Amino acid sequence: MLYFYLRDLSPNHQIGALFIFVFGFLLLANIVTFVMSIREHADDAEGDKRRKDLASMQGVIRTSWMMVLVFWVGWVTGDWVALTVFGFVSFFALREFMTLSPTRYGDHRSLVLAFFVVLPLQYWLIWAEHFNMFAVFIPVYVFLALPVASALANDPTRFLERNAKLQWGIMVCIYGISHVPALLLLKFPGYNNKSAFLVFFLVFVVQTCMVTQHLVSRKLKRAPAIPAISQSFNWPSWWIGVTAGSLLGALLAGITPWVPGTAFAFSFIACVAGSLGHLVMKALKRDRGIPSWGVNVRAVTGAGGLLDRVDGLCFAAPVFFHSAIWYFNL
Repeated sequence: MLYFYLRDLSPNHQIGALFIFVFGFLLLANIVTFVMSIREHADDAEGDKRRKDLASMQGVIRTSWMMVLVFWVGWVTGDWVALTVFGFVSFFALREFMTLSPTRYGDHRSLVLAFFVVLPLQYWLIWAEHFNMFAVFIPVYVFLALPVASALANDPTRFLERNAKLQWGIMVCIYGISHVPALLLLKFPGYNNKSAFLVFFLVFVVQTCMVTQHLVSRKLKRAPAIPAISQSFNWPSWWIGVTAGSLLGALLAGITPWVPGTAFAFSFIACVAGSLGHLVMKALKRDRGIPSWGVNVRAVTGAGGLLDRVDGLCFAAPVFFHSAIWYFNL
């Protein structure tokens, strides 16, 4: 019923319906977390644990607010504004990543290229709709060029390790994030001027998956599957989170170019990629010995922990984007 209701609405009416639904949902989530935050706990250790869980949940909700606002700003002001906003998100996310990854003087040339050449070029390729080049620019050209720049600096110390860290940061923070606004410029058959809905669809199903997994893991209290990396990750919670996100995607099929079954499949792909990508980023944080990407860089970037909030999207967006291109043979 919801599919037919949303499908038969005009784009402006769809926007209005989503505005009420999403803002109402996020407002309700904020009220619930606020009520939970003022509860007293007799056990101090249990209270600290609950407050940390609650802080993590509030972070996910804030990210959802930010992404939804970006969607509406992009819809109202045009694609280039959304591209600019995500360009800044990439910049600050890469800044956080590299701040916590030790570099040497010999890396400065590569870092300048990453921040001031690779990043703007990647977003320009999206704006110019050169999607074939956009897809290979970083994994082919940049990944071959950066080691050359490092070699010319005449510093062989930990050469492979230093270049691998920079390439991984570019892959996640620039390549991954840039696929979110790239959805705005795809032209699907019979889906004219509505690609912004796919950005909303992707963000909402992935965030729903992450929040559900987080809440269920607290309730189930199962032994962690990979305790050295995550104390909260277990497979039953993961499956429930992915299923919840996928079912929500099927319900929102009316705002996508797909029927509910196809929307479910694309949501499933995005939720699997996003949730497992989040796990990969946790492994990187454990490797660096930090609880959050923003702990030591808040004063520098002014966007402490930004990468913590978008890490799932960094993995979900490219998989979702290229799956959609393959499906429609664009």
